[in-house]
Amino acid sequence: MRTLLLSLLGLTAALAAQDIVIYGGTSGGITAAIQAAREGRTAVLIEPTKFLGGLTTGGLGATDIGNKKAIGGISREFYTAIGSHYADEKKWVHQTREAYFSKRPHGNAADEGTMWTFEPHVASAIYDRMLKAAGDKVTVVFGERLDLKKGVVKDGTRIVKIVMESGREFTGKMFIDATYEGDLMAKAGVSYHVGREANATYGETLNGVQVGHARSHQFKVEVDPYVKKGDPTSGLLPGIEKEIPGPDGSGDRKIQAYNFRMCTTDVPENRRDWEKPANYDERWYELALRNVEAGEDRNSWAPTPMPNRKTDTNNNFAISTDFIGQNWDYADADYATRAKIWQAHEDWQKGLMWTYAYHPRVPEKMRLAFQKLGLAKDEFNDNGNWPRQLYVREARRMIADYVMSEKNCRRVEVIEDSVGMGAYQMDSHHIQRFVTKEGFVRNEGDIQVGSKPYPVSYRSIRPRASECTNLLVPVCLSASHIAYGSIRMEPVFMVMGQSAATAAGLAIEGNTSVQAVDYGALKERLLANGQMLDFVTTAAAGHGVDKAKLPGIVIDDTAAALKGFDSTGHTSPGYVGDGYRHDGNAEKGAMTARFTPTLPAAGTYRVAVSYSINGNRATNVPVTIRHANGEAKVLVNQKLKPAVDGLFHVVGTFEFVAGKDVWVEISNAGTDGHVIVDSVQWLPAKR
Repeated sequence: MRTLLLSLLGLTAALAAQDIVIYGGTSGGITAAIQAAREGRTAVLIEPTKFLGGLTTGGLGATDIGNKKAIGGISREFYTAIGSHYADEKKWVHQTREAYFSKRPHGNAADEGTMWTFEPHVASAIYDRMLKAAGDKVTVVFGERLDLKKGVVKDGTRIVKIVMESGREFTGKMFIDATYEGDLMAKAGVSYHVGREANATYGETLNGVQVGHARSHQFKVEVDPYVKKGDPTSGLLPGIEKEIPGPDGSGDRKIQAYNFRMCTTDVPENRRDWEKPANYDERWYELALRNVEAGEDRNSWAPTPMPNRKTDTNNNFAISTDFIGQNWDYADADYATRAKIWQAHEDWQKGLMWTYAYHPRVPEKMRLAFQKLGLAKDEFNDNGNWPRQLYVREARRMIADYVMSEKNCRRVEVIEDSVGMGAYQMDSHHIQRFVTKEGFVRNEGDIQVGSKPYPVSYRSIRPRASECTNLLVPVCLSASHIAYGSIRMEPVFMVMGQSAATAAGLAIEGNTSVQAVDYGALKERLLANGQMLDFVTTAAAGHGVDKAKLPGIVIDDTAAALKGFDSTGHTSPGYVGDGYRHDGNAEKGAMTARFTPTLPAAGTYRVAVSYSINGNRATNVPVTIRHANGEAKVLVNQKLKPAVDGLFHVVGTFEFVAGKDVWVEISNAGTDGHVIVDSVQWLPAKR
């Protein structure tokens, strides 16, 4: 690998035309460069900042993907390298390997030697090693930013060269935009969308405004939004919108919230205490303080444990690290405006951590809990231990010949030109805060709805032929807002980057456009490179039990009539099918799941419910059984292991009449922890 730092010194250097020019040193950009080299191509990887890896090296160590079988190729190589690193006991400094794995944190499950949780500096070291192995085929250039006015020069539909702010030019046969923002794509004249489409646009149900759906990370108490409590004429506190959004399902230009994925630790000698920002403005934290004073006493955000007693700290609950509503202009903004938005997010998050740790209006118990954690001193040493990457969850999204949508995530529509797979739930963070008719503040935009592992179309990573014929876009790819919420995971970006470089190589070989690449040839090469293009989801793919192998009548959560219970899980073993649903320990009394069987005959049936156990489960889950003689109600302790094969808990034996209105309903009313909804079994009683 040739690392050119001349641009950082204000100098320029000539660089011969490359086979592939990659703009953006994110995970997708890195895998694209590595794949190009493996195919014997030359590539230049241009990173506007001073570091590589985007979010993977920028604090997001708790890898979200869902079914890990969906990930192959160089992406799986990366997570295998993570596993090999932590297999060495010498890498464990502040805790033992055994102690870490005994906690079974989210995303920690080992899978064929892989590991999916890691420290930021470990990810950086592995990427550096992988790029070094690519040899002189890859040139890495730091500190060069696309000129937003004259940055793309085209001849017809082909990009000839791209021009940086410094005046430096890069020419190539093929170009890949691997940035989170999609600047190269946009300046090349490619169509794109910013914000949420209406549900009607692509025939979806989870897109657009979601006032009625936003139950998670929501206010649990009534909080006054006005500058002077109870006085609407005094104006609203910062960050709150005047109007109630809507109607549900309508589109807008607003973007889900950004934050920084902090790497914190509770090891005193490695902990940097929270510092009050120089420009701290208490007005921005008044809402958080009122929320606490109203009873929302959060002693922890339950950050995900990383090795060596570190964490990946993400947003959680009603007011947290997401700077809700303050990023709407980011996607299409110039660099100066983006820098202001970036700095505002950093100031907000640092100020919030200081507020919760030290402000006198915060209860002492809560303050002490937040004081136990601080930034890890041995991470991000070149940036004051603060993450170097803002979590740009979503910016521009290309509009290509095929737009991935909710239908794909649910496998209602399955494409046949796969270049990789997505597997995470359809996920959107909150987008705005508003005042209800009753005069209290609410969050809007959060969606967490399960999906099945699904293939991603080649047509969604290449533009329309009429717009550009030698560009591929593996990060800001063609997807609706809600589908992108599932696709936008770092392992998937790695997969898409590798596939984009493979397609670019085939286009070069055939002296043709990216649109004219023969998919049969592309598929053959992708499979040869270890990519996973599709598989039929079965229970054997995870910890789940195949319901077809269970006796009796079994109704899974996927067939239940749900009110709420939109959050999905799969990390705690002991469930039926591909996962389970839960209430997020929120909106108590507002969620139900009704299971209605088609019984083959009247008779006596033993009724049982399945759930996966965990220490955070509720001990008093209401289950109502509608049978031939009325209704029975029982409470289930989901902290206790089910007695039947460790899977089913029997709630009783009842008489049922075939064809009558019979069902089992699980509720979260009055519960004292997370409520799990998985499956219900009707088993004919032995006579």
